[in-house]
Amino acid sequence: MHRIPTLRTAQVELRRIATNGINATVAVAGAGPAVVLLHGFPHTWQVWSEIIGPLSEHYRVIAPDLRGFGASTRAPDGYDAATLSADLAGILDALAEPTAAVVAIDAGVQVAALLALRRPGRIRRLVLMEAVLGSLPGAEEFLAAGPPWWFGFHAVPGLAETVLTDHEASYIDWFLTAGTLGRGLPPDIRDAFVNAYTGTDALRCAFAFYRALPTTALQIGAAVADNRLTMPTLAIGAHPVGAALEQQLRPITDDLTAHVIPDCGHIIPLDRPRELLDLLTPFLAADRV
Repeated sequence: MHRIPTLRTAQVELRRIATNGINATVAVAGAGPAVVLLHGFPHTWQVWSEIIGPLSEHYRVIAPDLRGFGASTRAPDGYDAATLSADLAGILDALAEPTAAVVAIDAGVQVAALLALRRPGRIRRLVLMEAVLGSLPGAEEFLAAGPPWWFGFHAVPGLAETVLTDHEASYIDWFLTAGTLGRGLPPDIRDAFVNAYTGTDALRCAFAFYRALPTTALQIGAAVADNRLTMPTLAIGAHPVGAALEQQLRPITDDLTAHVIPDCGHIIPLDRPRELLDLLTPFLAADRV
């Protein structure tokens, strides 16, 4: 049964922002210290729909659609973490925000982590959820049987979008159901996600992120060879990643706090928004002192 959303009260402004050769669609709400929210697959900025309202009471919330995702430019390339993090830096520049706290899930994690490693002065606080960070050690148990099956399927150039065109809804619904442990999403959010990933070109862009993962892994490996995450960092796990990300972050992070939310699916912001807010609220509060 779909849960009834109770937290979506923010007045969201959708802006079109030119950055790094693309136009990004960015949801902006509230005022105060900047907090950036980065989505994953198969999401758009709307994965944060139940989080934006409460956060916007104290912060300027900035939630972009990543390059190629949602309503942002469906670029032919640039889906590696370095390019995506440059997109984010350009969004912050355009919004006159020299620094921000960054909260990221799934595909957004590599983007946030690489920007934090390469340009630590831009990120005050960092929250990373439900992803594996490149090929850094610590995720061996999670990956013991190999990466999740769709990583290989998505990585083959041209295959997944050819097979899935005209079957997008069934495919996206599988991820949304699994990502909430069968509880499902509010119908309007579900429909928005399906629409965002319908069409061959929309699928190509989403899968281009997976095809760039080897390049992203090299970028992250090079970054951690010379840098550490020096800002306060919060790792949040659920099902299926659990504590794997924390274990990857522990050796490269100066100030790490970690939690695993019980009985929570991969899509934490929609499956357990109140529990997520219980963790985010005190962690981000230091920015308001």
